[in-house]
Parts: sequence; C-alpha cells; structure tokens
Amino acid sequence: MRTDHVTIKPTFKFSRHHAMQSLYFAVLLALGTTASAQTQDAARWQAEAKAVTITRDDWGIAHVHGKTDADAVFGMAYTQAEDDFNRVETNYLNSLGWLAQAEGEQAIWSDLRQQLWIDPVELKRLYAKSPGWLKELMNAWADGLNYYLATHPDVHPRVITHFEPWMALSFSEGSIGGDIERVSLKDLQAFYGKTGDKVAFVDTPSSWVEPTGSNGIAIAPRLTADGHALLLINPHTSFFFRSELQMSSDAGLDAYGAVTWGQFFIYQGFNKHIGWMHTSTTADVVDEFAETIQRDGGKLSYRYGKELRPVTTRTIRVAYRKADGSKGERSFTTYATHHGPVVREQDGKWIATALMNKPMEALEQSWLRTKANDFTSFMKIAELKANSSNNTIFADDKGDIAYLHPQFIPKRDNRFDYTKPVDGSDPATDWQGLLPLDAAPHLLNPANGWIMNTNNWPYSAAGAYSPKRESYPRYMDSVGENPRGIHATMVLSDKHDFTMASLITSAFDSYLPAFARQLPILLADYDKLPAADPLKKKLAGPIALLRGWDFRWGIASMPTSLAVFWGDTLWDKVDKSDVSEGLSVYDIMAERAGAKARLDALAEAADRLEKDFGSWGVPWGEVNRYQRLNSDLQQPFDDSKPSIPVPFTSSRWGSLASFGAHRWPGTRRYYGTSGNSFVAVVEFGDKVRARAITAGGESGHPASPHFNDEAERYTTGNLRPVYFWPEDLKQHTERSYHPGS
Repeated sequence: MRTDHVTIKPTFKFSRHHAMQSLYFAVLLALGTTASAQTQDAARWQAEAKAVTITRDDWGIAHVHGKTDADAVFGMAYTQAEDDFNRVETNYLNSLGWLAQAEGEQAIWSDLRQQLWIDPVELKRLYAKSPGWLKELMNAWADGLNYYLATHPDVHPRVITHFEPWMALSFSEGSIGGDIERVSLKDLQAFYGKTGDKVAFVDTPSSWVEPTGSNGIAIAPRLTADGHALLLINPHTSFFFRSELQMSSDAGLDAYGAVTWGQFFIYQGFNKHIGWMHTSTTADVVDEFAETIQRDGGKLSYRYGKELRPVTTRTIRVAYRKADGSKGERSFTTYATHHGPVVREQDGKWIATALMNKPMEALEQSWLRTKANDFTSFMKIAELKANSSNNTIFADDKGDIAYLHPQFIPKRDNRFDYTKPVDGSDPATDWQGLLPLDAAPHLLNPANGWIMNTNNWPYSAAGAYSPKRESYPRYMDSVGENPRGIHATMVLSDKHDFTMASLITSAFDSYLPAFARQLPILLADYDKLPAADPLKKKLAGPIALLRGWDFRWGIASMPTSLAVFWGDTLWDKVDKSDVSEGLSVYDIMAERAGAKARLDALAEAADRLEKDFGSWGVPWGEVNRYQRLNSDLQQPFDDSKPSIPVPFTSSRWGSLASFGAHRWPGTRRYYGTSGNSFVAVVEFGDKVRARAITAGGESGHPASPHFNDEAERYTTGNLRPVYFWPEDLKQHTERSYHPGS
C-alpha cells in the first residue's frame, strides 16, 4: 500500500531499529533469501536508505538529501519510482530498445532503430571503464530503483524487474527527442522489413504535431530592478515527461529543477550559484551519407574514394510480446559503414546516418554541470562535448549571462549541404573531428543585457548583438527564425527593471505574431472578392470578427478560436513538397497558397466551429482545454468529463507559452498533450530564489492529492514559490521519511 502522503509518527514501543529490521526481512522475502548475493543487496540497500532523507513539500515535490552524491542519487531514483514507476520503466524500455516486449509488434521498429546504436555489450564495456565516481552514481541509481521494487511488491514492471547500473548509459542525455529519433521509422521498416510486412504507421494531420523545443531567457543584472540576473526555464515537452525535485548532499550537491523520468541528474534547473536552460537546437548535427553499394556474390562493399570497403553486418534480435501474451522474436541483419548504421534507401543508394554516440561522456556532462558554480566551471565541463541536441541559456550569481550552441558539432566542409544526404563515397564529405567551443555561435554578457532562444537560429539571440550569420558555416542552423523568436525579441527589447513577476508576465505574453503576419493577407483576399462571389456573404461575419482582433489570445477571445481553426486547416492543406530553399510553411501560407485556398480554409474552419459548437463565434476557452483523467501515458480525452480552459495556443503561432492541442477521436474540443511542462523563473541574488509550475501535478497516481493540484495554476501562469532553502521547506513540509519507510 502506498503511503506517500500519510504522516507517519514512530512510537516509542516500536523503535526505528525494529522497524528497519522488519523491513530488512521483508526485502529479503521479496528477493528470495537463498542466495548470498541477494542478502548482500538487501543489506546494501538498507544502508543506503538510512543515509537518505526525503522531504515532500505541500505540493508533493521531493527534496532528497544524502550524505554522499551517490546517496542522493539512490534517493531521487526511489522517489521518481514512487511518483510514477511506469514512466521511469517506459523511458528505459524506449532507450534500451525493449518497448516491443511490453507493447507488442507495433514497437519493433522503434526498438530496432534504438538498437542500431544502443548495444548492451558496448554499454557494459563503457560501464566497466567509467571513472569510479560515475560508477558509484550508476550503482546507486540501480539500487534505488531495485529497492523501490523490493519494498513495493504490489508494483509489477512490464519488463524490467531488475535494473542494472549500465542501463543508465542508455539514456544519458535528457532531451525529449534524442538524435536517434530523427531516423524515420517508416523508412527503416521499408529497408529492413519483409515483403508484405504491415506498415504500422498512421499519418496524422501536420497541425496536430506541436513544434518541439523550449524557451530560455536570461536577463543581466543591469536590466533588473534588484540588480540580480534572472533566468526563464520554459521547456516545451509532452506533459508529465519530467518530474520536479531537489537533490542535495553533504558533498556539495544542491540542485533543483526538472528531471526526465528515470534519469539521475537535474536536466533543466539551477543550484545555489548558476542556472541552465536547454532548448532544442536548429544546428545540423545529424547527417546522412549516400553510400554506393557493390555486391560480389554474398559480399557487400561500399565505395570510398578509390577503394572498396566491406559493409559491416550485425544481427539484432528484437524480442516482442505477441497478441496472446507469449514471447516472439524478430531477427534482423543490419548494415553499417564507417559513417554509421544504414537506415534507408534512396535513389539506389543506401543511406547511413552519423550522429553523436558518446553515452559515458554525455552522462558525465549531464551530472557535472549540476555542480558547477560559475560560468568558468560550467564551460570546463562543456569541453566534454557530449551535448548535441541543445542550445543552452545560462545565468549565475556573479551576474554573467551566456548562450552556448551545442558542444558536439562535427567540423565539415561548408561546400556541401548537409541538410540533405551527401555523397558517402567522397572522403571530403566526412566529419573532420569536432569544432572547438568558440568556433560555434556563442554569447557572454552582450551589451543589450538579454539573451533568448526559442529553438530558432542563434542570430537573433541578443538582438543587434547576436552572433553574425555570415561568420559561421551554414550547418550551424537549419531552420532560421520562428514566430516565437520574433515575439521574444518584442517583449525583451527596450525593457528595463525586470523582476521575477515581470519576466513571468513576458513569458505568458498573449501576442501571436504568426497571425499578425497571415491575417492581413487573408483580409486583403476577402476585400478583393467580387460582390457576387458566394464567399463574400458567407464569410462576412467571420471576416468582421478577425478584422477587429488585436492578435492576442485569451479564454474569452472568439477571434482566437476562429484564427486557430483557420490556421490549422490551411496548414494541413499546404503541400509540404513546396517547402524549398529558404521557404517555410509560413511563407507558403502567405505567398504560395493563393487567395482561394486561404478563403476556402476560413469557410471550412467556420463550418467546423458551427458544426461542433453551434457557432463560428466561440470563446477560445470553450475549445482549448487541459484534461488529466488517469495515469495512462496516452490520455483518453472525453468532452463529458471535467476539463480546464487554457488561454494560450500552440507555439506554432508564436505564443511563448505553448499548449499543443487538437481534436481527438470522439471529441469536439481541443485537448493538449504537450507544450509548457515545467516553467520556472530564477533570481540569482545573495540567495537564489525561484517560482515554478509543473503541468498537472507531481504524482502520476490519480488517488494522490498531487495528481492534478497544479493544473489551474498551470493554465493561468500562476507560478508557486520554490522551497529551495531548508528554512523555507520547513514551513511547507508534508512528510519526511527514509526510502522504504
């Protein structure tokens, strides 16, 4: 039985020694008491548990303290399992390529993709050669999860009944979508699948796919009211993707922030001296090489310069659960060149993918940066060059603010366009090592006093003081500017006297710059319609509603509903094949779609609103909702069940506060599944302080009072105080305990 939120007071009749002794025997019973190794495990876990104190605040957030860093890791792994073991295990089923063992054949292809790079044999080798301090942390991580399972026999893992320390290396970088996920599963199946294999992929409307990424903003002391640096931490992920917690130790660790379920480091957060925010990068760090394959009987070779090299083969066996619950296995002969695994075929060439695969260094960097105390020490850790998917916004208590591009950036010949497959037979296309950190776009204390990134290019990160595009190779950016970048520049430029409150207000500013660009074009299209055109009359009301709009979202805003329905409709109608050099979907909507397509999309949007809601004039809060009904990873949305109105929109339209929502089977309303997840604003004064919010609540258990207790604050941007310091936490303690008690 769970006792997460029950206050337990030991009596004098039943001493702590007796309680721990009883628990010791309970753990032995759960393990089986015949093997001495299991006895040793139980004894070790008990000792580790005694060295850890978990304090739950009145939002259910865990503040974990250990004597050593390893003790803190043991405790935080345990608390994450307490809060949502299913998400912890599922993340490792994904990262190890074992998901099909739980979810069946439909997950075979994602497992195969993962196992092209993640090989348990190699991870065990890396674990064995890891530095002692890192090995201690991995050991403690596995112990914390195994101790949780031993003390919670009512919890039944889907696959992983025992965690091994080396498994931590399979998931060493906390991004929501790692580099491996850029490989198309459909193309992978087409290449490695059997003829007649059922294609297990369904194309969804592109408007249903929320742009991934995050917002980060740093404000220098000279622009703040109190002379302290400020940092906005605003990851945009799928909801409930990370837990919020604090971990500290007597060895100097003291970090707070967002932790991807199952990992043992604070991914986005702060400590007493510094804060760091990661945003998904637009740098090109994953490349494809078109290989020229030659067959000589059963021998496969690929051309490289004037030579032929043998294609490397490896057998990968993917286990899966059959429909009847029994175990099955698919065996694949996979191929690789020195560029990387072969993942698809195009125009008669085999396409090999090159990406970062440095699990040990990535885990080292992810952990060590949480203990950095200033910009110099942070940059020393960055020299590990094991962060490929993120830009970083930094601030500290010395007043420094900074921008870092990813540290893993391969050096390449700028003559080639690496956004497309390059000729693998030409040695000139090869990666030429990694760039030094100062060769990538970067900023330290720019004269304008602020830095931002919204998953856009780095060339607007500090307004006029940004890195210059012409100074860097084109592979430093593959996307360009986005509407959130335009919006962030607007809310930051020429502003002074920032406070935590005003930075929060800026982060939730309601302007939608994409519509400010698109709608005047639509209005001009309508004005040019002949009076006799049927659309002139049909669209008169909707056009009048949009004509008077200030391009700002709000719960009561009817133009927001109409504009979003129109934008989503047109977005889905835009032919993605038209996206060419320098032309974004926004450009196509404005320039190539044509007046008829834009007006027809408005008519369709108005019809849809009328059909679903009885009128094309519907308040946005009636349409756009937050709902969390159970602990499922995929929520069963239901219009008849309680939900909460959300004022902000998809980040696609330039909303800094992101809420990726759409209709679901059987619903009229839009329900969100991604966007703002963890949001925090941090001030680095004499003592760091912060306010934060997590989507829904900390616990994944519907019966917990912390399953959805932050939902209303989340939808209104009402961030709560963070209890970082012991004296603050003391006033807001719900429960304090040792793991297993």
